[in-house]
Amino acid sequence: MKTLTKAEEEVMQILWRLKKSSVKALIKEFPDPKPAYNTVSTIVRILENKGYVDYEKKGKSHLYFPVLQKNDYSNQSINQLVNNYFQGSFKSMVSFFVDKNDVDVSDIESLLKEINNKKE
Repeated sequence: MKTLTKAEEEVMQILWRLKKSSVKALIKEFPDPKPAYNTVSTIVRILENKGYVDYEKKGKSHLYFPVLQKNDYSNQSINQLVNNYFQGSFKSMVSFFVDKNDVDVSDIESLLKEINNKKE
């Protein structure tokens, strides 16, 4: 799976939320200042070429929709983060966040409960 640029991921986040959208409707979802139509259109075509987005024709327009589900991309991104920065160790990643981000003990306890429930 190819990594998304920041701009591509921003478009994907909007598409995942909307499920299906024209370029014009996508632009309305961006914060001000809005990107140019041609910019968003180009990004959508790049996403289409990468296999992340497809479209259906609606009159003279195209409605774009995500082919890749957000959950699948999130999983791939997290695994890449763990592999690139924590030598493939989720334990190292969690330890890092505990040390550097002042993680609340109740959050850790909640995670442990979720892990234990998955084992059952």
